[in-house]
Amino acid sequence: MARRTGRRPGNPATREAILDAARATFGQRGYDGSTIRAIAAAAGVDPALVHHYFGSKDQLFLAAMQAPFDPREVLPAVLAGDRAGLGERIVRTFLSVWDSPAGTAGIAMLRSAVSNEWTARLLREFVTIHVLRPILDHVDVDPAEVPLRGSLLASQLVGLAVMRHVIRLEPIATADPEVLVAAIAPTIGRYLTAPL
Repeated sequence: MARRTGRRPGNPATREAILDAARATFGQRGYDGSTIRAIAAAAGVDPALVHHYFGSKDQLFLAAMQAPFDPREVLPAVLAGDRAGLGERIVRTFLSVWDSPAGTAGIAMLRSAVSNEWTARLLREFVTIHVLRPILDHVDVDPAEVPLRGSLLASQLVGLAVMRHVIRLEPIATADPEVLVAAIAPTIGRYLTAPL
């Protein structure tokens, strides 16, 4: 009888217990205030088991959020290139994610965040830590302005997602993505780098 190779399958109940503990811990303490050790303790498992199932805190957070995409895979291309085209790259990438099948999970998360404070906090953490922070670290602006600039950027993009995919306001709901890029990118660029 041939022996199977590779990693043994884990216990699905243990994985779910870790995810439940992660959601609760991230929801209570936020991303920065949560540790693998605290999540493991809440799940009643060894921290090594958390690493076994999820690798890193970032990967655990994305799994707990059921994030529609991994910003670490998308943002390098957005941030590459000249500063003048950053707004266009942000909007184009945002639309490519939200208009894809992966965007369905994001739409569900948006709907839930409107009526559920716990989901709203997790979504806020996800957007702030994994999307806005890397973008705003990339632009050279007064650090005192970063929170306002990030909030303005998020309001524009989340507003676009809500109008296009939740409320389905025409003509935004069915507009060609490039039409929206041309219309919205200058505002994004201004939020990021122009005087407020």
